Amino acid sequence: MIDGHTKLYGLLAHPAAHSLSPLIHNTSFKVTGINGVYLAFVVTSAGLKDSLAAMRAMNIGGFNLSMPLKTDVISLLDEITPRADRLQAVNTVVNRDGRLIGDSTDGQGFVDALKADNISIDEKSVTVLGSGGAGRAIISAAVDAGAQNVYVFKRTNDSFESRKHQLESWSNVVKVLPYEDEDLMARAFDHSQIIANSTNVGMAGDQSLPVSDRVLKHLTPQHVVTDAIYFPLETPFIHAAKKQGSRTYNGIGMLVNQAAGSFLEWTGQRMPVKEVSESVQKAVLKRENN
Repeated sequence: MIDGHTKLYGLLAHPAAHSLSPLIHNTSFKVTGINGVYLAFVVTSAGLKDSLAAMRAMNIGGFNLSMPLKTDVISLLDEITPRADRLQAVNTVVNRDGRLIGDSTDGQGFVDALKADNISIDEKSVTVLGSGGAGRAIISAAVDAGAQNVYVFKRTNDSFESRKHQLESWSNVVKVLPYEDEDLMARAFDHSQIIANSTNVGMAGDQSLPVSDRVLKHLTPQHVVTDAIYFPLETPFIHAAKKQGSRTYNGIGMLVNQAAGSFLEWTGQRMPVKEVSESVQKAVLKRENN
């Protein structure tokens, strides 16, 4: 029940209406009994500075951000964590007595989702398809989790060399390779235990695959295959990996576990991940059937 003691949290995004974050966090508050409420606020880059001033004035407990606000917000914060500094992206802000501290929980969400199923990245080789925001978060977290190798496949466009330099500077286990080189990708699949698609290929009705049929044939029952996409629940890539016998995971685990990181920082309590995941699964399924 909302009363005078209810703590406010929220999402700053544009657009914001279709976000699952309110469902995730309000379910968490309900299950844990924490007196909090989470709302979605439509905020653009132009309005971000004023929005943060309002967050401070209202003593909001914390908030999440989507792109491009994840990068725009950095100069407006009092402090950011080392992993947010490495990524130059913030998805979580905590208000500590008026000081706004930014963090990035996205990559840890990927690691924690696998850990929940007893899958460790430590000493494993990981292939990451794509190096956008989600991809970089996964790469960074895989390095921190002790990955032996992280093979990153990126399109060879104008940003290839600069992104290669950035990611390989994080650790000598990271190797950035041309997405178009199917021989290299097939070899990376052969040497990896975990394959992560961080591209948007296969999202929301797109029937494309992020890899060729030739590369797909290198997936085996020994592989763990993940997709950062959660709509649809089963992407074409996940469907194809299942046919190869691989162990597969859609993006709900990463989505919920990155939110769990925010929830822990805001409240000091662990998110009821099982109950939240079930609620998110139902919500996505309902959207698929509409």
